[in-house]
Amino acid sequence: MFWYHNMTKHSYNSVRTNPNQLSWGDQPSTYKNYPESYKKYKLDLDKTEDNFLYHIAGLTAKKSYPSGEYYLRINPSAGALYPNELYFQVRGVEGIDDGVYHYEVSSSSLTLLQSISDSEGLEPYLGYKSMMKGYLFLVSAIYYRSSWKYKNRAFRYCLLDAGHLLGSIEASALLKPHALQMVYNIDREKLNRMFGFEEREWFLAGCSMAVPERGQEVSAIEFELPYIDGSKTFEKNPLIEEAYHETMKTIQFKSCKREVKAPKFTYNSKKLQETIFTRRSQRGFQEGAITKGQFNYITETIHQPILSDCDEEVSVYMVLNRVLDMPLGLYKNGEYLKYGDFGHHAGYLSLEQYSLSTQGAVVFFLTSKAKNYQALYQKAGIIGHRLYIASLYLGIGCSGIGAYYDDEVNLFVENDEMVLYALAIGK
Repeated sequence: MFWYHNMTKHSYNSVRTNPNQLSWGDQPSTYKNYPESYKKYKLDLDKTEDNFLYHIAGLTAKKSYPSGEYYLRINPSAGALYPNELYFQVRGVEGIDDGVYHYEVSSSSLTLLQSISDSEGLEPYLGYKSMMKGYLFLVSAIYYRSSWKYKNRAFRYCLLDAGHLLGSIEASALLKPHALQMVYNIDREKLNRMFGFEEREWFLAGCSMAVPERGQEVSAIEFELPYIDGSKTFEKNPLIEEAYHETMKTIQFKSCKREVKAPKFTYNSKKLQETIFTRRSQRGFQEGAITKGQFNYITETIHQPILSDCDEEVSVYMVLNRVLDMPLGLYKNGEYLKYGDFGHHAGYLSLEQYSLSTQGAVVFFLTSKAKNYQALYQKAGIIGHRLYIASLYLGIGCSGIGAYYDDEVNLFVENDEMVLYALAIGK
């Protein structure tokens, strides 16, 4: 997938000679709603399961601008465009009928798409032969929501945002608490057809918060849902479609390794719930410093293992600007690489977003040379979401930065890997 990544790199010249021209009349909707003929359940936050689901992708705030009103969600998204949709199967969960659901964000409701029986379900499409009791989640992307603004580079943001949504599921699961396993080797082609996506929406990944029922085999359920428009407007992007279809080939999973170690987090449940609900992206920092203890807590959290059927290696580079009792400079996965005051340069690399990368305490650059593009990019999003949660839990601001000068970041960190994501934390 180096061809797609290389074709969508930013450079100092490219962002000035090829700026995005937005057509506001074509701005896509960020909500997908099934018709009222489908059975829908309004979430009741006093119920444990409903509260858990709400803390994955619920609406948390409204902002008003001259162009209209915008609602913020628990999960972050590049440009607040929210290209991802959440579907899931429920089996054996108290208070929720067994079935396949869509999470309707706009009304905080669950839409029942398909009932399931004890003998069939979605399990085989996620690689399970036995009945799985609990939740099986599927994350999709309606890519035009993002490509409307970010053009060819939008597939990167769809994957990063999907990783954030998976990370949001992981964070909410800690409130129960339950371990969550990421599942990238899903039958995308068959699922896309069954859910009626018609090349305007695609599944990117799944995750399991369920336990097997031994001796209870399940066959693959077959159904055919009609197409439901999730963006209202649409413009085909052949480059993004080619990138998706090339990266969905299951042959790539032959080189994947599984991660079987579970992460260990040290969160207070009540404070964590408040953190999840009040999460926001910082728009700028005031050059405040963080402590060495806070830095160590955050880095330990983001380096915890991610249970997964395809754990691709992602390197985390850190530019320390303002961490008390720690030298300035560049670090990689906790190892000190070189001394220097690189704050201004980090701001330049982040498309000159100096209020974040220069005035922040720490800047993170995530890179990878792995081959499975969808898995490695979504892992970067999961790491990014862990960074959000751990930082905000300590009262430290965080902001994701999806735009940067790719090749110049490579020169700075002295590698030739794909640059996946940049983030900054600070006060």
